[in-house]
Amino acid sequence: MTAAPRPRTTTRDRDELARRLTAWLDTRLPGARAVGVTAPTSNGMSSETLLFDVEYAEGAGRLQPPVDACALRLAADPAAYTVFPVYDMARQYRTMRLVARHTDVPVPGMLWLEEDPGPLGAPFFVMERVDGRVPPDVMPYTYEGNWLHAASDTERERLEAATIGLLARLHDQVPPKEAQFLGLPGEGDALRRHVTAQRAYYEWVVDGLASSPLIEEAFERLEELWPRDPGTPVLNWGDARIGNVIYDGFEPVAVLDWEMAALAPREVDLGWTVYLHRFFHDLTTAFGQPGLPDFLRRDRVEARYADLTGHTPRDMDFYTLYAALRHAVVMLRIAYRQAHFGEVAVPADPDTLILHHGSLRAMVQGSYWD
Repeated sequence: MTAAPRPRTTTRDRDELARRLTAWLDTRLPGARAVGVTAPTSNGMSSETLLFDVEYAEGAGRLQPPVDACALRLAADPAAYTVFPVYDMARQYRTMRLVARHTDVPVPGMLWLEEDPGPLGAPFFVMERVDGRVPPDVMPYTYEGNWLHAASDTERERLEAATIGLLARLHDQVPPKEAQFLGLPGEGDALRRHVTAQRAYYEWVVDGLASSPLIEEAFERLEELWPRDPGTPVLNWGDARIGNVIYDGFEPVAVLDWEMAALAPREVDLGWTVYLHRFFHDLTTAFGQPGLPDFLRRDRVEARYADLTGHTPRDMDFYTLYAALRHAVVMLRIAYRQAHFGEVAVPADPDTLILHHGSLRAMVQGSYWD
């Protein structure tokens, strides 16, 4: 299988961004220039990430400790049919600093937060760039030829164990009272507010467009499976998947993409981790490849997490369905963005815009994990 053209995610001019970035950097490090500005191409469909090196003028001050390689997270281009309605860069910056302060979960060193949209057209933050490799989304790491697929069973086991360890430590080490700013508004407990926010997001996605009967059916099924006791909420990473981790060999060295962080039950993160791997695995097997059926398997993830935390994951049929539903809403928004840019036509059945509509339907019907 060959990769389809990457959907458009921005209307910004990269050279112009580089020029404006250097002008801004000079206000923080007089005489410094941003050079080699590039963007990663394998992952990420929401905020923009820019990678650049810092070139210092002779005799100019340097960051201490010295930093020569940076990564910048820029709020999504408002002219590019954004994936999410709000991009709160200060919230992400604060979350990563909180994680760094209270845990040994590796996050990049945070350098600057710029809330003024003037310099680059939107708020952004800058962090240290961490070297390593990331399991790609395009082509998915489940495809033959990718470094993780080519690894041995022992190496993948090592990566899986280390990654679940990240979640365990994150959930256990951050005091919930320190993460209250990540609580979502609304009525009810943290899980009810989380699902209510997802429903509001879905309504925003389909506003003025065709709604998805499948997604609405999935919301109804969630109510039937609703946990009796969601438990005490913890800081959830939000986009908890291996495609948001930089690895040195098979060990995590940086955890990225905190824009979906929230206070929620532990299982919200676990369900996302399990399902997002299954999404890529299912996509791979649909094209006749074996994928990675024994990697990040649901039963093993649950058992490993329980061993590490003493908390046995509960109601995982609910949480994996919830993950598939949340991912479906994101996929629908991305598809509508492609239609906005003329890359695809909207079919009569909007459910077919959701890449995993078959697996989502099976989850709704209760047959997916059979």
